[in-house]
Amino acid sequence: MRRRILALLAVVALLGAACGGDDTAEAGESAGATMTSIDIDHILSADLSACEEAPTGDPIRVGMAMDFSDVVGFVDIPGSKLVPYIAELANCRGGFNGRPVEVRVAEVGDDAALATNVLLDWGAHFLIGPPFADFALPILRTTDGEVPLFVAASTEPTLADASINSYLVTFDDHQMSGAAAQWALDQGITRAIVFTEGEGIPYTGVNPDAFMAAFEAGGGEVVSVQTYVWAGDTDFSPQVNEIAGISENNEVVFSAALGFQVTALRGQLEGQGLDGLTYVGTDALDATGIQVETNNEGIAHTPHTSITAGDRIDSMLAAFEAAKGEALDSRGFMALYVDSMFLGIQGMLDCGCDDTAEIGEAVKQISGFQGLSGEIAYEGTNGIPPKAVPINRITNGEDVLVATITIN
Repeated sequence: MRRRILALLAVVALLGAACGGDDTAEAGESAGATMTSIDIDHILSADLSACEEAPTGDPIRVGMAMDFSDVVGFVDIPGSKLVPYIAELANCRGGFNGRPVEVRVAEVGDDAALATNVLLDWGAHFLIGPPFADFALPILRTTDGEVPLFVAASTEPTLADASINSYLVTFDDHQMSGAAAQWALDQGITRAIVFTEGEGIPYTGVNPDAFMAAFEAGGGEVVSVQTYVWAGDTDFSPQVNEIAGISENNEVVFSAALGFQVTALRGQLEGQGLDGLTYVGTDALDATGIQVETNNEGIAHTPHTSITAGDRIDSMLAAFEAAKGEALDSRGFMALYVDSMFLGIQGMLDCGCDDTAEIGEAVKQISGFQGLSGEIAYEGTNGIPPKAVPINRITNGEDVLVATITIN
């Protein structure tokens, strides 16, 4: 299968929230209390220069099998830096029931199975994996369904399978592109122009397929379907000439293309006088910097998190930069990696166990988990949480949340 891009824990309040029970005890309030839920804000507020007593119990081991290639490294590299930092904060808060969190990163390189075995031999209780099938599937074959795998930044529906302990942390392609179609319809747009690499092709075909199905089901009409080379084409002359012959200058243009491709296409369509079109795309636009592309005004996209100055994700990333002297890329994806660690540890808290298969069974029952990236539930699903999809739009030069849409 072809690669596609885009593509803490501490002594906390026992709040009876997100899979927790009824007993409550604030961190530090009762040394003998058993923690059952995770207070993310308490962890994120840890001061590494003034930590609580270090936890000394058996470690909770988080394995990260990461792809650092040019295709995926833009998310896996910063994600693999952030998760160990959040583990530091968790340990600064006393860990979980006296247990510290340890994180080990193994680069998948050309052998995802080898990297996986390194992490399993180390004793990983669960894994955080790369977003695309090229390496995620070999990881799953190696674990034989016995170890929970959170494919942190993935939207590929084929990678979600609770029966083999494989979980998405975010919405899938169908939810994402269905939400984009619903947003366009909500704007009163009834005609669509769609760019695809081909029906059924992972990501660059599946997302357009999902958009067209939802748009037509909502009463819209797809008036033109164009093919292109993802991550390659910037000259769209043949497509633009064809579109110019049928466009009424009021359509929505949808694709899973990258930021520089969408702005190049827009410029060429505007050169034909088509300046009334609306552009909406997938998480690939967030990943490839649509926020800073030229000629980006009005372009909409579906980020995984809509970050505003001073919110908890922005504050977390600012704290990382202050502590480590480095600003992380792919900001909209980072909460997914942190939530992956939260979810695995929540499974361990729920089952009170270290056995990987039992942890997986507990993860299957998670419901109402309040993560950094939104509410996450696996109960009653096949491993795809029914999350709301943010719609952001470049408005007066700013990347602004304009809608939140849930697709069931």
